This record gives sequence, structure tokens and C-alpha cells, in this order.
Amino acid sequence: MIRKLLQGSWLAVALSLAAAAVAQSNRAEGFVKLPSGAKIALMPLDVELFEVGVGGVAEPRADWTTAALKHLNEVYRERKAKAGMQIVDMADDTSDEVAELNALHGAVGTAITVHHFGPLKLATKEGKLDWSLGSEANALRQRSGADYALFTFIRDNYASKERIAAMIVGALFGVGIHPGGIQTGYASLVDLQTGRIVWFNRLVRGSGDLRERDAARETLDALLAEFPK
Repeated sequence: MIRKLLQGSWLAVALSLAAAAVAQSNRAEGFVKLPSGAKIALMPLDVELFEVGVGGVAEPRADWTTAALKHLNEVYRERKAKAGMQIVDMADDTSDEVAELNALHGAVGTAITVHHFGPLKLATKEGKLDWSLGSEANALRQRSGADYALFTFIRDNYASKERIAAMIVGALFGVGIHPGGIQTGYASLVDLQTGRIVWFNRLVRGSGDLRERDAARETLDALLAEFPK
């Protein structure tokens, strides 16, 4: 259910925030860096790519998503080999518990983007990064043996050839058509003992292409900028 709701909300959020074409990061109050010897669970990537048709409707593209996951997982493996940190790779964990926690992260990430970085700020948060995935995170701690978990959520869409053609015709007649091509993502570091999100980075922009390896690397570099070590 969470995943279905996200498919309808992520694009609207991205379009409303697309003007901020930079990554923005934040840390929870009191969190400075990872403790020495901390073990991190690298969660399965929550990634989906879409094609925007001539009518402006975004349709999932399984082939593009498969290519993006391949590229991003390869880049993560490269980063893991160089990081010098203890990483528990959860990429092959297909359990319902992990999938549901991933979906929950996507929903909370959307809320953070709207209510922490966006215009609808919550007065009760007092401008602080004060969000949690709840007690479900502790179950992952027991399952993985990790102290923290790194979540990655990315949605990307690209205009179809027909939409590009419509844009060109529209431009000739002075009619503007939004091109699509909005890339939005969240990365979160979660304390698995408490469920608290201690570091969060969001990326909303009109550039990037996860279908190509080098471009996928650039996206991940931007999303993990200022990752606490």
C-alpha cells in the first residue's frame, strides 16, 4: 500500500521542488559522525524509472529500472571496497520485513522533503531533523547484526520520443510543455537501535540519467555527498 501511494506522490513532490537542483543534507541533533567500528547494513536499492508519454503520464519502464539497478549496485560495490567501513550487504534479502521497511523509508523520505526542506514545515519539529522509522528498525538490527542502515530511494523519469516531438511543435507555436526528466532521491542513515534518521540527503533536479553507468555514478556521488564517516 505504501509503495502504491508513493508512485502517485513522488512525481508531484519532485515537480514542486525541481527548482532546487542541488543536494541538501542534514543531520539529527547530537549526531556528528559514525562511532568507531560501527557496522552499516546497506539496504536493497529502492529505484524505479519511468517514461513520460505525450500526455504527461509517467509509466514504469522495467528495462530501464533493471539497467539502473545494475549500474547503481556496481557503483555501491566499488564504494564499499574503498570505504574502509564494516558493511553488511542486504541487496539479496527479499524478505517482506526488509521490503516493508524500505517502503516505509520512501514514505518518510517524502515527508521529510515536504515538511523539512519544503514549504510545509512542521512547527513541532522546530527546524530539526527529527524523524524515525520506528521500532521496525530494531528488528533489522537483530536480523543483520548492524548498528546503522543506509537506505537509498531514487525515482527518475525521461520524456518519450513522442513527448519530445510534441515539445518541439509546441515551442514553434509558443506553447510550453514540461519536458519531464525530473530526478529525485533520498538517502538516509538510520540508527537501528532507536529507528532515528540521523543523516538525510535529498536530491531533486532536472538532470542525470541512471540508464548510463557513468551518469549513475555521478547521481550516487551527489546523493551521498557529505555522508558522515
